[in-house]
Order: sequence, then C-alpha cells, then structure tokens
Amino acid sequence: MIVRDLNDLMTTDRAVSDAKWTSVRMLLADDGMGFSFHITFLEAGSEHTFEYKNHFESVYCMQGKGSITDLGTGETHAIKPGVMYALNRHDRHILRAESELVMACVFNPPVTGNEVHQADGSYAAMAELA
Repeated sequence: MIVRDLNDLMTTDRAVSDAKWTSVRMLLADDGMGFSFHITFLEAGSEHTFEYKNHFESVYCMQGKGSITDLGTGETHAIKPGVMYALNRHDRHILRAESELVMACVFNPPVTGNEVHQADGSYAAMAELA
C-alpha cells in the first residue's frame, strides 16, 4: 500500500513548478501503478498551451474557475469544481485559469518526475528521457 500526504510532498522534489503552475507528483512511474497521479495548481490569470503527444491525461477540477479550448475543434468548455476532461486523442489545448485552479491529474503512461514541457507543450516519451 502506498500512502502519501500532499502537504508532506509540497517541499520535496515531487513538487515541480514551471510557467505559473506547480504539479505535485503523488504517484510516478517507479511506483509501479501503470499511471501517475498529480495535484496541479495553476495560477489565477495564467494560460497554458499543452499537447501530450506521448501521454493520455485525465483531469478533474477540485477548485477554481477557468476554461479549456480544444485547438483542433475550436470548442471551449468551462472548467469548475466537478468537471473532468480527458485528452483521449492527445488533444492540443489551451487551459486558462480565471482563478487558481486545483486539479487532480492522471497520466498514462506514467511520468517519471523528470519531464519538462517541450516547446510544443508535450512531455517527451519515456524512451527519450533515458
């Protein structure tokens, strides 16, 4: 059984920050679960363009208000507590935080914890990190 406290991880190398967001990686690839699990905080007023070409991601909003725009279709959806979105087609998107967003995120395949966003908004494939 793996038990971790978000508050304990906030000051460790599992808390990764970049470009107005912080992601606390509660489960990583080396935990052997087949997915990674993160709590991500996005600063109010921030805008982020992502495209996870090598990962599927599902996100659940726990706190805050914002929107997500699918750049392939142009559709924009409201983000608020209780809303989930899944990037089932590696969808290129813009995530906007009107107020601080607190999101629970799952990645498959799991991230290792060493990833940084590339210029196109993606994480490298695990093989590229080795």
